[in-house]
Amino acid sequence: MTAYDPSNIFAKILRGELPAHTVYEDAETIAIMDIMPRAEGHVLVLPKTACRNVFDAPVEVLSAVALTTQKLARAVRAAFAAQGVTIQQFNEPAGGQVVFHLHVHVMPRFDGVALRPPMGAMEKNEVLASNAEKIREALKKI
Repeated sequence: MTAYDPSNIFAKILRGELPAHTVYEDAETIAIMDIMPRAEGHVLVLPKTACRNVFDAPVEVLSAVALTTQKLARAVRAAFAAQGVTIQQFNEPAGGQVVFHLHVHVMPRFDGVALRPPMGAMEKNEVLASNAEKIREALKKI
């Protein structure tokens, strides 16, 4: 297995070297807005522990990520009045993983509305900030 690379973008965000719109944080996890969202309100759930993907993540890290993913799924559904939620997690290049720090995509969904292409256009900062605030407000009610 390939070793964890501490220079990946999520590691830099976790160290405070790059900015992010944080919507949730606890001792083990953080949830941030995806800057190239496939749907309005697309968030990423990351463990604070350095792990490349599901293959090298300790059980307690996977547990924490799963619990935060559920919390964020409820929040994005409420914040955007979504009809459903898509949750995706990719492992290794053949599995579609692009950034090699374990992360889970949580995207609010609507019937008949396709996801935007992966690695698409970067969203405007003010849109990300507004969507992050909607999710933070929804989290207060969950």
